[in-house]
Amino acid sequence: MAAPAEMNTADISATFIMNKTLSDSTDKVLELQGISWFKRKAISIATITLHVNHYKDDAGVEHIDIKQTLTGGIEGNVENRTIDGVQREYKDGLFGDVISKTRRVKVDELEHEFLKTGWISETIEPGVIHSYVVSDEAKSGRQWTAEQAWGFETINGEKRYVRHLRFTSGSTLIEAKLIYDYVGPYQK
Repeated sequence: MAAPAEMNTADISATFIMNKTLSDSTDKVLELQGISWFKRKAISIATITLHVNHYKDDAGVEHIDIKQTLTGGIEGNVENRTIDGVQREYKDGLFGDVISKTRRVKVDELEHEFLKTGWISETIEPGVIHSYVVSDEAKSGRQWTAEQAWGFETINGEKRYVRHLRFTSGSTLIEAKLIYDYVGPYQK
């Protein structure tokens, strides 16, 4: 289902389901991040729902808290992002020890063309949400970078929430789009 016309990246609070028919495969990305074949298989067949709470704290700093659920209400990964560009270390439930920073930027400030293209005005004006995550190689033994831009695109004539993923590990580069169906407003 299409996202509401008034929705933009200034507030992406909503519930979304990953549209696996429209999205690119992320199996190779997950493999390079050290996710087992069994978990990758489960992820590939599960329905992935994002419960997105986008808000500003008392100091006016943006936050995006995302709780994933899988088919049958199984708890998935949790992403709690502070949109301030500050680098933070944390232990991700799926990806292990990582270092990340998230910020809001204008599209032309992004370095890679894949992250810049396709966005509609509801993304261009307020800017994309830019996420930059690297594995904490000293703790995880893995070396990878996952850079994402989040926003809205027109896909098959409908406004959709989309994440552009640019993933590198060694000499491997994978670019993928993750496309989501709007389900409804965010519910606690």
